[in-house]
Amino acid sequence: MATGQIPEKIYFKIGEVAKLVGVRPHVLRYWESEFPTLKPIKSRANQRLYRRTEVEQALLIKSLLYQQGFTVSGARLKLQQKQSLEQVKRESGSLDGIILRLMLVRDRLRAMQEKD
Repeated sequence: MATGQIPEKIYFKIGEVAKLVGVRPHVLRYWESEFPTLKPIKSRANQRLYRRTEVEQALLIKSLLYQQGFTVSGARLKLQQKQSLEQVKRESGSLDGIILRLMLVRDRLRAMQEKD
């Protein structure tokens, strides 16, 4: 199932996620123990409630395991690498902004120095 086919809801019960992903609920519970990024919240009735991002994560895990042939540990490593890459991209974006501001300050200081 494609990400665009996930219904517009805030929370999904484990049975709904199992149908969307195409696995049994016990598989999702197992994946929760193996993949730290797959952590649904629990309701007062102790039911697992998955957010859209976790449904997307489950779809990605299924793809890695079933279509791409990764082992569980290999899929976990791949997801960790993906998260690290995304973090680097976010940090580099903010670093670019900081560098730009520092360059502007440098240019202003040089301009002030040249006036004297």
